[in-house]
Amino acid sequence: MRDLLIFLIVFGLLPYVFKRPHWGIYLWSWIGYMNPHRLGWSFAFYFPFAQIIGLVTLISFFASSKKLKFFWSPTMGWLILFNIWMLVSTIFAMYPEEAWPQWEKIIKIQLVIFLTLFALVDREKIHIFIWIIVISIGFYGVKGGIFTLTTGGSSHVLGPRGGFIAGNTEIGLALVMILPLVWYLYLHTQNRWLRSGLILSMLLIAVGILGTQSRGAFLAISAVSVFLWLKSSRKMAIFVALLLLSPFFYMVMPQSWHDRMATIQDYEQDGSAMSRLKAWEFGYAMALDRPFTGGGFESHSVENYERYVPHQIEQGVATFHDYHSIYFEILAEHGFVGLFIFLMLFVQYWRTANKIIKISKNTDQNKWALDLAAMLQVSFIGYAVGGAFLGLAYFDLFYHYLAVLVITLRILEEKNNPIPLTVPAAKKHEAHVY
Repeated sequence: MRDLLIFLIVFGLLPYVFKRPHWGIYLWSWIGYMNPHRLGWSFAFYFPFAQIIGLVTLISFFASSKKLKFFWSPTMGWLILFNIWMLVSTIFAMYPEEAWPQWEKIIKIQLVIFLTLFALVDREKIHIFIWIIVISIGFYGVKGGIFTLTTGGSSHVLGPRGGFIAGNTEIGLALVMILPLVWYLYLHTQNRWLRSGLILSMLLIAVGILGTQSRGAFLAISAVSVFLWLKSSRKMAIFVALLLLSPFFYMVMPQSWHDRMATIQDYEQDGSAMSRLKAWEFGYAMALDRPFTGGGFESHSVENYERYVPHQIEQGVATFHDYHSIYFEILAEHGFVGLFIFLMLFVQYWRTANKIIKISKNTDQNKWALDLAAMLQVSFIGYAVGGAFLGLAYFDLFYHYLAVLVITLRILEEKNNPIPLTVPAAKKHEAHVY
């Protein structure tokens, strides 16, 4: 029944995508973030919904190209450069047969990011897009929060099977990244019942994040809580809420959670934490040997561990599956050049948000943009902190947030600096008279 429902929703909406590219972005994001087909058990589970939606969206984009407004920004330049460098590092990858399928997967995501830049052209479309992201990922946070409360946190909260955020650490970071946007929606929602639902969702998502029992997610939500207080215009309300709810969150978690969080301080005695340090050592050693292009995608192999960190093999502590950090992931796979470009995207993200805040702070009309930019900065803190312990460098949510900031800044700049209308020569005198 679930499989049939997903088919009906997707193929029922596809005809609308042909004439409205932004509908394709909405539908692709819902499938990509929520992975609703993974909640079924039959024919929809492995069906390529994202590829079909992406293809239809691309066709719609070209068919509507005359109606779309194309523009340029420095952030887009750095994003294009990042994609070019991923191509270069793939060409020189150590394992090209494994690297090219991964590059193809990531470049499809990046293509949708660029389509988003030109499809979401106004505040309403951005607002709907934020709702879709929050609902798609927040579903697992609300579900996980209820699960944690009803079971006493006896098991980890997990994400949708087969996606970027399937594991407990991955879904934990994704939930941290959407939590500030739930607050943004609360600030700009008038309906009393929806506002109450958003507050309840924030509480359950917070419990769900703790229920993942991910130390990286715990550090990220701690950082996000501080920055949410700093960025919010309602500092006292958030301070009181954090003060009252923190003991509840602390007491509701089982002893296994407390034991796991305690290893943050005593990381030398924890095997999982030490394996991260060893993976970082491996990534850095490989980047030193291949400083420009790195090893390329899928270069974390047994052979490379034996080559770059042979002492780990001798000690029997080597791990071969992940770099456990967005920074070391980019460094190892794309070299120091790739890491520099990636960090420049961070700089552009923060600068763009600051520009939006500066433009919007003195007018109530643009309050939505100010709140959105501030909350996206809070989300960025969560990604930057949590990502230090998790390999989600290519997770599309960060890049979608970057695109939303670029679009928002463009909307504000067009509003403040409208393009003057060209007056035909024959009408100049009349225009002067009026």
